[in-house]
Amino acid sequence: MASYDFSLINHLAQKRGEPFKVLIVDDEKWIRDVFGDFCKLTDAFKVDLVQSGQEAVEKVKANSYDLITLDLIMPEMSGIEVLTEIKRISPRVPVMVVTGNATDKLVKEAGVLGACRVLYKPVMLDDFVESLTSTLEH
Repeated sequence: MASYDFSLINHLAQKRGEPFKVLIVDDEKWIRDVFGDFCKLTDAFKVDLVQSGQEAVEKVKANSYDLITLDLIMPEMSGIEVLTEIKRISPRVPVMVVTGNATDKLVKEAGVLGACRVLYKPVMLDDFVESLTSTLEH
């Protein structure tokens, strides 16, 4: 695996005195594993991984997160439904949409509902860490 510069995110976590709590929501196990493993390369993140929208809603009800990554296309409960519930429960939490095949209409709807940015699969890890860092920085 390539080496990444975590100095900014490490500095931000040190400054606040605790790691950033991140929830990764994706029905594809390999996406959860890659993003989760990547976040575990630094002590700046504490990561929860879930595979369904319902699990995500339950996690958000029970925990406070600094950032959530959310797939839009999932079985049972759509990413749009999940985003709506997350914003109802925790309106200020930044939600980054990570999608591979959502329509432009769906992506725009996610933006209207409060998604802070969109990453398209396949996501390069450099782009992932830059997006996490810049979102948490603000």
